[in-house]
Amino acid sequence: MDKRLAGFLSKTVTTLFVALFIRTFLFQPFNIPSGSMKPTLLVGDYVLVSKLSYGYTHYSIPFSPRLFSGRIFATPPERGDVVVFRLPKDDTTDYVKRVIGLPGDRIQMKEGVLHINGVPVKQERIEDFVGGEPCGEELGANVRTKQWKETLPNGVSYRTLDCVPNGFYDNTNPYRVPQGHYFLMGDNRDNSTDSRVLSAVGYVPFENLIGRVEVIHYSRYPGSTDLFTGARWDRMLTSLRPHRSDASDDGHGS
Repeated sequence: MDKRLAGFLSKTVTTLFVALFIRTFLFQPFNIPSGSMKPTLLVGDYVLVSKLSYGYTHYSIPFSPRLFSGRIFATPPERGDVVVFRLPKDDTTDYVKRVIGLPGDRIQMKEGVLHINGVPVKQERIEDFVGGEPCGEELGANVRTKQWKETLPNGVSYRTLDCVPNGFYDNTNPYRVPQGHYFLMGDNRDNSTDSRVLSAVGYVPFENLIGRVEVIHYSRYPGSTDLFTGARWDRMLTSLRPHRSDASDDGHGS
């Protein structure tokens, strides 16, 4: 075999192996196709998801062959983590949501306020969100939408949107999170199909979590075809690691 061809093949195989190793064991890129996590994530964001955070399942491997069950080197997620997971009803589909309920928790929405184990989560009204229509198409007119700062019992804070008063899932029956499962919700509360919709998402098994969203590594405006002029530079390298306040009480499962 020609030495140059052999060298080329060797470099190609090495590059593919390194890329496969990184994707399987370290980080996997995803793009955001919907507005269910606004204002935290926007359509056109590209994120890196850490595979190290929670350990590995067969979903960590490309094409998800069922080589084993459960998790290896498992570390449970924390309340407030933004995660990518495989939809329990269709494990070929990836979703991105925020961890709200831990195993054993009681979750309920009352008049638009999240309750965890019977206690309302702290909400603080902040400035309106201004951007593409959060309750409809991303390319809609710029409108003002009510925005809240929500703080979970462990002190993790983030922003949520309230598109409409008395939305369909602003008042729910209580949910009891089964052991080994998690309750996940979108930050765009009136425009998110999440664990509140038991027939579509429901409680998510720990095994279905692919990893934690770490950073927005690139972002561009929807519809833009130019990687440079269409980029949202202010969003690049934005960390998605949970932001904590002084609160630290995270009792659950009562």
